[in-house]
Order: sequence, then C-alpha cells, then structure tokens
Amino acid sequence: MAATGAAKGRLVYNIYKAFSYALSPLLRLHLQLRKLRGLEHPTRWPERLGRPSLPRPPGPLLWFHAVSLGEGMAAIPVIKRCVQCRPDLNILMTTTTMSAFEVIKNQLPSNVLYQFSPVDTPAAVDAFLGYWKPNAVMIMENELWPNLIMISSRKGIALALLNARISAKSFRRWSAPVLFRLISLLLSKFSLIVPLSNVQAIRLQLLQAPPSIINFSGDLKYAVGYDICNEEQGSINDLKTQLANRHVWMASSIHRGEEEVILGVHKVLLQMYPDLLTIIVPRYPQHGQELAQELQKEGHNVALRSKHQRITPGENIYLVDTLGELRQLYLLTPVAVIGGSFCPGFAGHNISEAAAACCAIFTGYHVGHFSHMVHEMQLLNPLSVLQVSGKSDLQANIIELFGNARVLETRRMAAGQAFHALSSGVITNAWNLIKIHILGQALAERI
Repeated sequence: MAATGAAKGRLVYNIYKAFSYALSPLLRLHLQLRKLRGLEHPTRWPERLGRPSLPRPPGPLLWFHAVSLGEGMAAIPVIKRCVQCRPDLNILMTTTTMSAFEVIKNQLPSNVLYQFSPVDTPAAVDAFLGYWKPNAVMIMENELWPNLIMISSRKGIALALLNARISAKSFRRWSAPVLFRLISLLLSKFSLIVPLSNVQAIRLQLLQAPPSIINFSGDLKYAVGYDICNEEQGSINDLKTQLANRHVWMASSIHRGEEEVILGVHKVLLQMYPDLLTIIVPRYPQHGQELAQELQKEGHNVALRSKHQRITPGENIYLVDTLGELRQLYLLTPVAVIGGSFCPGFAGHNISEAAAACCAIFTGYHVGHFSHMVHEMQLLNPLSVLQVSGKSDLQANIIELFGNARVLETRRMAAGQAFHALSSGVITNAWNLIKIHILGQALAERI
C-alpha cells in the first residue's frame, strides 16, 4: 500500500517537474518584469535562476532558506547559535522577497553568506545545488517546493523543516487525493521536522510525515533579539526623549482596511488625552506613505519615519513607513495592538516581539496560524494577550489602561512573564535537534 502511494506521488511529481520545465522560459521573463516593478533586486535577480554572486568557500556548508521577513528573522537566532557552536561550518542564508533582503542583510553575522533563493525549476535548483553543494538544507515553516526537495534528496542532502506549519486552508488543499500523494512523498524525504505546535504535528502526521522525524523545540519566533547598532540605538533613544510624558500606544503590522479601526480609536482617545501620540506601523511601507498623505489632507498632524521628522508636541500620529524596526519600536510604547487580525481573511502577526518588550498586548480575533501563540500565552497568563472584537472594545480597554497605572503594569508584567516562559530554551532545543538529526547524518555522509 505504501509502495503504491509512493509510486503515485512520484507520478504527480514527474508531472510537476515536466510542467516546471515547460514554464522555465516564462519564469525568466516574469522575474525581469518583477525587477522593473521593484519586486526583484535590480542587479542580483539572476540569483533566482541559480546563478551565484559570491564565491563558495571550501568546507561543509549548511543552507538556511526562508521565503520572507518573518520566517527569515526566526532563522537568525539558530544561525547565530550555529556560528557560535560550529565555526568550522559555512552558513548560507537565502530568502525570496526584497523586504527580507533589505532587513536581514544587516542582521546576519558577517561571515554568513546571503543569496536570493532559486525559483523551483529543475534548471535553477540544479544550478544552485551544483554550485553551493550544501550538506544540509534547513527550510523554514512551509516552503515545500517539490523540485528543491526531490533534487536535494537525490543528491544526498539532508533536509530539515523548522518551525513547520500548515494552515487550515493548505491542509484541506493538500489532503485532496492528487496533492496528498505528492505532499506525502515530499515529507518522507526529511530527516527532521520541528512543528510549531501539537496541532501542526497532527496535520503533518495526517499528511503521512513519519512520526519518528517529528520533534518539538518551541516556536522559534519567541527567540527575539535586540542586537542593534549604535546608530539605531541612538535613533530609538532620541524617539524615547521625544515621547516623554505623553500617552503613547502603537498599532503594528496594520493592513489596508484596519486603519479605520485604529484611527477611530485615535480620535476618541485624542479628545480625552490631548498629549496622545499614536504610532502606526503599516505592514507595507507604501501603505504608510499613502496613509500619511490622506491624513495630512484631512488636517491631522502627522510625522513620517522615513523622512526622519521629529515628533513635536503638536503632532499626534507617528507613521512608521520603514522596515525592520518593529522590535525596537515596541520598547517605546506601553500598549501594542497587533494588526492583521481585525478583518476576516487575515491571519494575524507575531505577538512575541511585543511581549518581549513587556507591552500590554491587544489583537483581533482573525489571527490564523498565530492562534497557537495567543493560546499559549493566555494559558500561562490570561492577562498576557487580550483579543478584542473591534473599535469599541479596543477603545474601552485602552482607556482603562491609560486611566489605571496598576492595571497597565499588571498587563505588561503578564505579557513579559509569558514570553520568558515560552522563549526559554527554544534555540538550545532547536540546535540540539539539528545536531542529532541533521549534522550527524549530513557530515558523516558528505564529508
């Protein structure tokens, strides 16, 4: 029965492989069009076709791959532990998006190599693997690309899936008969899968991931670091001075449509607290710039982060239209509202960064795969994260916190304590699993 399933999976993969071969010429054109739109790097976009821009150093090499900024940031603490514990290993990091590139390139240790990931065509993956010759691939979260996984496995490269997650929507799609066989085949090629939660582990096993390779370390997104350069620290300290003695709250990772909730709360709070400052951090910088123009036309006093505008007493909205500063900005505010959660269809965002900064945290109910993080923190302390239904609920709760210093302090302490309990040992656990299940196999077989 298992052999039949594997054969069907290989048949589906061969169809995918043939299809990706046929699309290869179009993908090159697609990448060039994306470059013109600013979605690919202007000079390094050929890396997406497996063409390197850096020399491959001698010795064993571990490849960490993440698609975007959130997954990439979760990989960095593991990479740093790897550099610390095994300085003899070369580390290669790849991401897909420009937003990840702009931030992560400044966060990695200086000796870590950084490239854009290859598109999932046989030619691009073959070229990439043929040049870099990784001993193991650490894939973050849910990047189950068939050519990458199957070609890596064929070449004897060990595979790990870290912080593994499958959304409910993806699980339903992958459970369909045709895709089920392919996903089952792909999961069988891994030597280690580290799921985010028990729910994710169950979904993976239902998709026939071998139970023996599933191990838990804790969510890597709890591994929040605040390593910032002197210039960035100076900028944050300057902001802290500008915000002194004001009522401050922050709405982060705000998506289009959610600004109505945030601005509605802002208007009510401003009537009660004339010294109010609302920090708004849109999910995408372009949205922030557009929002600033709209607010200024309406007569609001707005300072824009990208223009390095100072926050004067007359300004009550600070719009952050930059990337990579969210962790530091949480240190400026006692109250954090996490966006991507107030409208149906959204999937939430990482709340651990706000918890690490001991913010009183609010989020909506549409938190998607971050529901496990909300529930974990609430189980440890129900006051650590409060989910609100919308504008009126959020407004009432922030008014309570601004009006009662003891309640605010209790909420902040609850978030910080829950974070520290959940973050303890996560990186050590993940590193130990990589040593046991990946490095032993990869270095023994390939070196």
